[in-house]
Amino acid sequence: MKKSLFGLDENIVSTIAYAGIWITGIIVFLLERENKTVRFHALQSTILFGGLSILGAVCNFVLGWIPLIGGLVGLILWAVPLFAWLFLMLAAFRGQMFKVPVLGDAVWAQVNK
Repeated sequence: MKKSLFGLDENIVSTIAYAGIWITGIIVFLLERENKTVRFHALQSTILFGGLSILGAVCNFVLGWIPLIGGLVGLILWAVPLFAWLFLMLAAFRGQMFKVPVLGDAVWAQVNK
C-alpha cells in the first residue's frame, strides 16, 4: 500500500477525504500534493458532496414550504447522499477507486493534469 499524507496509507487518507463530506475533501486535497489516488478521492468528495449540499439547500428553500412534495424531495436529498457517502468511504477504505458516473472521469482528468 502506498503512503500518503502524514505517512498514512493511501486508503486511510482517501477514506478521511470522504469522512467529513466536502470539508475534509477540501482539506485533504489542499494538503496532499503527491498521491494522485488520494487527490482524486478528495476532489471527488469535494465536488460531489459540495454540489449535493448546494442542491439540497436550494431545493429545501424552493420546495420546503410544499408539504408533500417538499417532504419527499427532502427525504431523497437526505437518503441519496447518505448512501453515496457510506459507499464511497467503504470503497476508498478497501482501496477501490470508484468513479462516480460522469463526475469521476472529469475529476480523474483534472487530477492528472
